[in-house]
Amino acid sequence: MKGKSAAILLLIIAVTCGLCAVACFGVGHKPAETVRNDDSQPFEIVMDENGEVATDENGQIMTKLAETTTSDTDDSTSGAAYDGYGSLFNIKQGLDLKGGVYIVYQAVTDQPPTDEEMAAAIAMIQERLDWHNWTEAECQREGADKIRVEIPGVEDAQTAVREIGETARLTFRDEDGNVLVDGANVKNATRATENNQIVVQLEFDSVGTQAFADATSANIGKPLYIMMDENIISAPTVNTAINNGSAIITGDFTADEAAALADKIRAGSLPFNMEVAEYNNVGARLGVNSLSTTVFAGLIGIALVFLFMLIVYRVAGLAADIALVIYVTLDLIIMSLFGITLTLPGIAGVVLSVGMAVDANVLIFERVREELGEGKSIAGAFRNGFSRALPAIIDSNVTTIIACAVLLWFGTGTVRGFAQTLIIGVLLSMFTAIFVTRTIVQTFIGMGIKNPVLYGAKK
Repeated sequence: MKGKSAAILLLIIAVTCGLCAVACFGVGHKPAETVRNDDSQPFEIVMDENGEVATDENGQIMTKLAETTTSDTDDSTSGAAYDGYGSLFNIKQGLDLKGGVYIVYQAVTDQPPTDEEMAAAIAMIQERLDWHNWTEAECQREGADKIRVEIPGVEDAQTAVREIGETARLTFRDEDGNVLVDGANVKNATRATENNQIVVQLEFDSVGTQAFADATSANIGKPLYIMMDENIISAPTVNTAINNGSAIITGDFTADEAAALADKIRAGSLPFNMEVAEYNNVGARLGVNSLSTTVFAGLIGIALVFLFMLIVYRVAGLAADIALVIYVTLDLIIMSLFGITLTLPGIAGVVLSVGMAVDANVLIFERVREELGEGKSIAGAFRNGFSRALPAIIDSNVTTIIACAVLLWFGTGTVRGFAQTLIIGVLLSMFTAIFVTRTIVQTFIGMGIKNPVLYGAKK
């Protein structure tokens, strides 16, 4: 029994060390992002050595992806030393930590825009953010008719506004690059299902119906390029002439991919313009030195918590400390992997969740003390202590999760950042307090460490 418990403890320690290594260095190598991270690509017709349009063996005009470049100053290509997946160095920083610009766009329309129209506008703006490789930018709806864009690390707000622009033009083009149908004539684009296949359904107005009929009639068997500005977002092959003003785009789509493509198409045919209502530069409220100082202070605080748990609860405190290390590393890894943007309120959420993780262990250990004071065995005291403290832990954490869910649903910007970090921390704290700490304590007991004094009991 002792040998089995010792092996389990060694395994837990090995897992803890592994998680610490992942949190610091990551797993594998995360490549620098040198081009947009979406499916759309710049379109370019191939020219032969005589300067004429090149064709393939079937007589089709040859096209290729235009070359793209990325600014040497882009953080995503800086080649950080610790750039593996899950590394804390890959956690995105918000405007208040890193500085940057924010832009607020407003829909110019007589009627309030629908949710679908706003989703299309967000897709259009996100498309341009991705094109400029602003991978840390946040784009989200604000109120009924506004969209807020935050771009960390960018210094010139006016340049960002100019490069993103205020509108996007959707066109349907042939292989020569000639515009056949204007996106303004697309009435709607939606995800649909036909013959158990996920497709994108298009509807055109009267002008678009005629133009699309002409375009499809002249390009049967050829691709019809759907382009946002000068970027291809889809290139379906025309199977037959379409004269009824309704068409479908088929392909190996997932539901999310079809919905994203529909959003992009609607973005080029919005019934309103998006104008810049507000923009400004935001300086980092915490500079690099201040952020380092804050992290250092947090580490000191956690070290003091470790020491307190060891002094007051001894062996049980050691188990809680190991569980807390696992909690912190998992929290950092999850924030890095899921692209959570860390802000000042987000840091507050992390610190608060650390306190809640320790509080759960304190509730359990105080229950254990009471059980030991009544003469229960170590194993019985911990069994009863965990079971009796569990309802209080679950109740307090569930109420916190409900409050976080409300903030996530109704909040914007940094409020959502606080809610995200706190809800992740609360869920992890429940896991480590209920399962990890209990497992570690049971291994100590299985190894023969059963003196009540070593678990915080009074002499």
